[in-house]
Amino acid sequence: MRTLLSNPFDRLDADHATIATVIASTFFVGFGGGVVFPILPNLGAVLGISPFMVGLILSANRFTRLFANAPSGIVVDRVGTRTPFVVGLAVQGVATAGYVVAVASSWPSAWFLLARVAWGVGSALVFATAYTIAADLSDDTSRGTNMGLIRGGVIFGFPTGLVVGGVVSEFYGTVAAFVVATAFALFASLLAYLAVPETHVEGEPRRSVKPWDVDTSVPAVTVGLVNFTVLFAYIGVLFATLVLFLEANDIGVFGLDAQGTSGAFMAVTVLSAAVFMFLSGYVSDRRGSRVPALLGFLVVTFVGLVLFAFADTVPTLTAACLLIGAGQGGTSGPLMALLADLTPDDSMGRAVGTNNVFGDVGGGLGPMVSLPLVDAVGFWPVYVACAVLPLVAGGILLVGVHRVTGQFVPRVGEEKTGARSATESVD
Repeated sequence: MRTLLSNPFDRLDADHATIATVIASTFFVGFGGGVVFPILPNLGAVLGISPFMVGLILSANRFTRLFANAPSGIVVDRVGTRTPFVVGLAVQGVATAGYVVAVASSWPSAWFLLARVAWGVGSALVFATAYTIAADLSDDTSRGTNMGLIRGGVIFGFPTGLVVGGVVSEFYGTVAAFVVATAFALFASLLAYLAVPETHVEGEPRRSVKPWDVDTSVPAVTVGLVNFTVLFAYIGVLFATLVLFLEANDIGVFGLDAQGTSGAFMAVTVLSAAVFMFLSGYVSDRRGSRVPALLGFLVVTFVGLVLFAFADTVPTLTAACLLIGAGQGGTSGPLMALLADLTPDDSMGRAVGTNNVFGDVGGGLGPMVSLPLVDAVGFWPVYVACAVLPLVAGGILLVGVHRVTGQFVPRVGEEKTGARSATESVD
């Protein structure tokens, strides 16, 4: 829902300002989600945290979101976007401060775990609201671009935190990295409080929240399964194991150790994803179809993961990271735009919640599965196995889209009118 202003150009400017604020807020708060990744695997030994517990801590926020995502989406559809968005950002800021407490505590495992659980609750609210705001302020000609930009803010804060965690911790210490992340997270909540209006239920009656009222439609489940495969490979496996891979292969850049080098390579994936996240959404708007861009970038992800599996030099690793970043970023914008294309406006919050559940299962299972497997069988078999997942995702996408629309490559604007039942639940 757009707020009505007297001048349509004023409304357009207000919409752009709101989207820009959401992007900035999600980007800044995302630091706290990623800053712990390059630090904790090595810090675990110093603090006496077992490898299994390290994996559990890294995945705790995603497992928490498994229970929080769907209720968060329901809350958005019932009470609106502004309050859940601001509250979610504030909770994430407080959770990031918990990392500082954990380092100085006699019970670091408990504090890190508690902080990650709180982070999961806050991020579930932020994710559900951010995408819904983008859907509310978009139409068929701008949805892919806006979703790509919003997705960029949500996703890129995390890997930027990886860079901050790796580089700042090496030069200024672990606590300094956590303090920087906390400051940015709290600033994000203040920014949202001051600048983000209500977009979803203004002027409408607010209904009670029912925890069982989740979206199990074919579009939500299809997009969710694609999200699962991409995030399992990208966040769950690659990011969780990269620092160990570099250390095992004695690969470094700019004189940095494994932590700093992992931050640098993750920055490569971030920059690549940033470019293609926007471009793929924009292209899908201009071409009038989401599916070709999605399939193309899923193949790019496959190629990048295969190259990464056998990379043993800085140039090959850089090329692999560029491809993986392009593939991940290139799928993100069109994927969320496709979900919005196929979902009724008043169900978008719940659909986003369902999608995030699938993504968090993938991202959460990744470290739990990959860290023990890497220790047992080595790196390249794990990476090769992950490379197959984007191809599987492409098949799932085609089947789901065809079931909903009767076409494998529907055009934007035709999805809902040509759908057999966009709200049909999965049997």
